[in-house]
Amino acid sequence: MAKSNKKDHSSKALKPDARISLTPKGTGFALFLSTLWGGNAVALKAGLADAPPLRIASMRFLLGGIVTIIWAIWTKQKVTPSKKDIKPLLGLVAIFIPQIALMNLGQNYTSASHAVIIAATFPIWTGVIAHFTVPDDRLSLLRILGTCIAYTGIVVVFMQDFTGTENTLFGDFLYLCSAILLGLAQVYRSNTLQHVDLAKVLMTQQVVGIFAFLSLGLMFESNPWVITERLVYSVAYQGGVIAGFGFIGNLWLLQRYRPSGVAAISMTTPIWGVVLANLVLNEPLQAMLFLGLALVMAGLSLSHWSTNRSTLKT
Repeated sequence: MAKSNKKDHSSKALKPDARISLTPKGTGFALFLSTLWGGNAVALKAGLADAPPLRIASMRFLLGGIVTIIWAIWTKQKVTPSKKDIKPLLGLVAIFIPQIALMNLGQNYTSASHAVIIAATFPIWTGVIAHFTVPDDRLSLLRILGTCIAYTGIVVVFMQDFTGTENTLFGDFLYLCSAILLGLAQVYRSNTLQHVDLAKVLMTQQVVGIFAFLSLGLMFESNPWVITERLVYSVAYQGGVIAGFGFIGNLWLLQRYRPSGVAAISMTTPIWGVVLANLVLNEPLQAMLFLGLALVMAGLSLSHWSTNRSTLKT
């Protein structure tokens, strides 16, 4: 009898991972979110003209928290973590807060173009980390090739922006650190969501984000800030659209789909960022955009084809 119980416990421990490869519906929603995220750098850059980076972060999470509470009430979600949720949520916070802080500070010291291309490296870090930590989410040669082709497309789009970077190196370095932490956070969130409810993860991020960045802003930022129409729109987009709906949508994807697949779709974000920067900030569209877009889509197609083929084999 003891032997049988041991066998049952072992089979439970080896239960297959519930996350699957992206479906067409999941891919479409991931692309929509990537478009919205493409506007985040534009909104942040615009808002930094009127307020310092850490205070903007606190405003963003305040509004995002309101959206999250409304969503939780509407969907009858429990947002209070249980005792067993505390440890994984603390681990998430330890990654999440530095990642956002480095992103906002980095954007303050570098150009929007540099920020977008450096942030675009996070799916590469996600894929590498997921290879070692997520069951059945391994890097194949074709997926590596597809990722490289897609990233080459991003490099092509922003190639002209690599000149004259002497005054942006500090910001570039901060943004690179943020991108690496974001890759780690994507995998950690996805793993955490297998055991902790989505609403608890999201609400923890929002509440801790409000108090952490409000405190950091009061301690380290003495710059004056002015409430302008531009700042209101900036915070509304970052808080309502991104920290609210964007985080809910992203966590929903990570709960159901493998993180490397979600990250691969996110590689299109810089393309949408360029288009939105042109429409909102009147930044010129580069001629290499269309070649870059073709390379990105080719790389993503190869990566997804490779993932789907390996899934069918198993």
